[in-house]
Amino acid sequence: MNNEMYNPYDDVVTTIKSAADLLELEEKDYIATMYPERELKVSFPVRMDDNSVRVFEGFRIQHSTLRGPAKGGIRFHQDVNENEVKALAAWMTFKCAVVDIPYGGAKGGVMVDPFSVSRSELERLTRRFTAMIAPIIGPLQDIPAPDVNTNSEIMGWMMDTFSMLKGYAIPGVVTGKPIEIGGSLGRPEATGRGVMIALRETLKKLNIDPKTMRAAVQGMGNVGSTAARLISDMGVNVVAVSDVSGGIYKPEGLNMKAIMDCLAVRGALIKDYNEDGISRISNEELLELDVDVLIPAALENQISDKNAERIKARLIIEAANGPTTATGDPILYKRGVTVVPDILANAGGVIVSYFEWVQNCQSYAWDEDEINSSLDRIMCKAFEGVYALHKEKGVSLRTAAYAVALKRLVQAQRIRGIFP
Repeated sequence: MNNEMYNPYDDVVTTIKSAADLLELEEKDYIATMYPERELKVSFPVRMDDNSVRVFEGFRIQHSTLRGPAKGGIRFHQDVNENEVKALAAWMTFKCAVVDIPYGGAKGGVMVDPFSVSRSELERLTRRFTAMIAPIIGPLQDIPAPDVNTNSEIMGWMMDTFSMLKGYAIPGVVTGKPIEIGGSLGRPEATGRGVMIALRETLKKLNIDPKTMRAAVQGMGNVGSTAARLISDMGVNVVAVSDVSGGIYKPEGLNMKAIMDCLAVRGALIKDYNEDGISRISNEELLELDVDVLIPAALENQISDKNAERIKARLIIEAANGPTTATGDPILYKRGVTVVPDILANAGGVIVSYFEWVQNCQSYAWDEDEINSSLDRIMCKAFEGVYALHKEKGVSLRTAAYAVALKRLVQAQRIRGIFP
């Protein structure tokens, strides 16, 4: 698909309308959810190590604050654009609503290849970007978090910058921070753990033994690698994985422990891993492998009308945001492929971000067992609600998930009214 022609926000609007039709809503009930509340575009100079100056562009878009402060990650990627960030912000709104945590949705990004700049340049870029968006973020307004190519270290820089601007420490301005400055135990693994829970609960509903399932994972970043490890521990046979360097495939099953040990080395990629009997494949080839479970954990727009007919997996757990387009989704549904949508499957991260924020607000810390058991409980409750509507109405899990979320958003709008 031509990314220049593709607007992911169109997919958001299409899915909202499908959910609204299911709920038999009038347009006035949900029309506000089709527009972001606030969009901030910034341009800012950064002094580079060679004393030159580069200007970078970035965004922070708040889709909704109906149910609480806006919440969503910051990504650093050369292909970041306004429509992508708008879509990601909207997905966050629905993600928070479907798991029933008191947040709205937001997203941010800077157009930069973080691997093309030094660590000191990256820190200066992060701090200046934080200062530029500081007027609209804060623990009661909008709470950023890690996303593509950002991590706990970058969240630490953001928290420190915001705190310096305000004159006192404000750990609750971001989540996904290092433990030492208010981060939460269990947060780095949370999204991947949520993906595992989504797969586990789906297999229970379908009465399938995990040990009979063969899986492929596209994207071995933090989310994909954690999900691959946890589903492997659950008994699922992971036969293929990939990252930006390409993929590997072994029909008998990969040695996940060895792969994780390899990737633990800073800068290591899948292309650096070797094992007897593996085949080198592309990310596109991985999607079409003859497996039972497919976990797209890379970027959006991976499954579309161009390849949906060739997907052999009967179960897809969307670990990435927006990996399936609005043109690909009905093809999968018509073919009987079960798709657990991103706003449900990858909600583990924002759930534990919520826990981190609550701990910051209370100046308290929970132990990891409490974090993981609470995550499991909330994910299972959300899954049950979505699955029940899916069965009752005979619609896809995606439409059911959006309907559950949209109902909560509409109820909040009715209660709050429209100002003035």
